[in-house]
Amino acid sequence: MPNRAKLGGMSETRDPFESMFATIAPTIDPPSTDGAFVRSLFAMRRLSKGEYYQRAGEVTTHGGFVVRGCLRTYSIDPEGVESITFFSAERSWVGDIQSARTQQPTTYHVDAIEQAELLVITLSDFDRLLARFPVIARYYQLGLERSSAARQRRISLALNSTAEERYTDFIERSPSIAARIPQHMLASYLGMTPETLSRVRRKRRAPEG
Repeated sequence: MPNRAKLGGMSETRDPFESMFATIAPTIDPPSTDGAFVRSLFAMRRLSKGEYYQRAGEVTTHGGFVVRGCLRTYSIDPEGVESITFFSAERSWVGDIQSARTQQPTTYHVDAIEQAELLVITLSDFDRLLARFPVIARYYQLGLERSSAARQRRISLALNSTAEERYTDFIERSPSIAARIPQHMLASYLGMTPETLSRVRRKRRAPEG
């Protein structure tokens, strides 16, 4: 049955698996036996704003597919400086796959910047999923490649572009996410101070001439 969920003050009835099938298994019919098998491997997890999905020092046990909401992944260096590595909104994955595979503690915190719903799965069940459905394995590999390309692009921008260029690139590529992220978090992700981000935003809003 569809779940009834209340997020952001709104209540609605929907199938939480709908976006997941569309993203990683578009050729699988959700009501089929294969669809039922996919569903059986996941469990729903809901997070309140500010609640942690995982903390640095823990061994990652589950991966999560974001159905609703937005989470951030970040690390804190020995001086206490926070660095956000990416944001995961709807139809994205969260969790440290390296920690899950090696059974070594993760160096990343992941928390919800707004109320969130995730479909979570253990690594062993995820491997069963990939082995049974090559199409899901292909989509997962494509997702990894896109994530890697995005990280490389972000590194290149950090080294070779101005603060305004980094901000412009982000809002043009992710306009819906940019509008949801608190300014101090966006500044951390873009590698600038909140004051610099405010200046860049004021400059972009200023009329030409």
